Amino acid sequence: MHSHLTLAIDGRLAVVTLNRPPARNALSRVLMRELTSCARELAERTDVDVVILTGGDLCFSAGADLKDANAWADESLSTVERREVAGTGYRLCKAWEEMPQITIAAIEGYAVGGGLALALACDWRVAAHDAFVSLPEIALGIPLTWGTVPRLVNLRGPARAKRLTILCERFPAPEALAMGLLDYTAPKGQALARAREVAAQTLAMPAAAVRMSKESVNAITLALNHAAGYMAHDQIALAAASPESRAARAGALKPGR
Repeated sequence: MHSHLTLAIDGRLAVVTLNRPPARNALSRVLMRELTSCARELAERTDVDVVILTGGDLCFSAGADLKDANAWADESLSTVERREVAGTGYRLCKAWEEMPQITIAAIEGYAVGGGLALALACDWRVAAHDAFVSLPEIALGIPLTWGTVPRLVNLRGPARAKRLTILCERFPAPEALAMGLLDYTAPKGQALARAREVAAQTLAMPAAAVRMSKESVNAITLALNHAAGYMAHDQIALAAASPESRAARAGALKPGR
């Protein structure tokens, strides 16, 4: 049983819904572990061929839960414990990226920080026209991790990857679509419905050939991803412990922010 997500299976389609609405689906360590476990469980199923990941009608996710994230720099924890905490998001995204099924993120409202990192680990992304995406990590005093940088470079090349990570800009869905961060857009409230349409197109194809093709594409594009991202555990722990990083996160956690 999962406490912060729901799983619904209809034939060969599974729909996973983040379910922390009061926290805007912020990715706490509990939720990240549930999502990782869910991905691994679904990966073993041969009767499910497409998985949609959504956050419901309000938003996809506000990103990593900053209240949990302070553990990255908790000096009362051992280095091994801090590395384990810092690696939770990396393991989450890797589990979703490595699923043999086609995965589709359906985004209403926004996908921010870790929320967008998770969506980028899926095969395709559908967003409502009024949604936006952003990667504000550097503004919070931490580097972009979770294996997201190599995924961005694969999608958009080094210059765009640097712009997305360093400038922390907010991109509305139409612009994100033009940039290649999204694959489809839909009217407000219809992202999940559009994702279901894409899923139906996929399910109409021979399942084994779809899985083989995904595996072939991933073998090419992900070959160097681990080499580029395996030190993220240590980068985030080092950066999060700095005074400027603590000050940035403290500002973000102030009431009204």
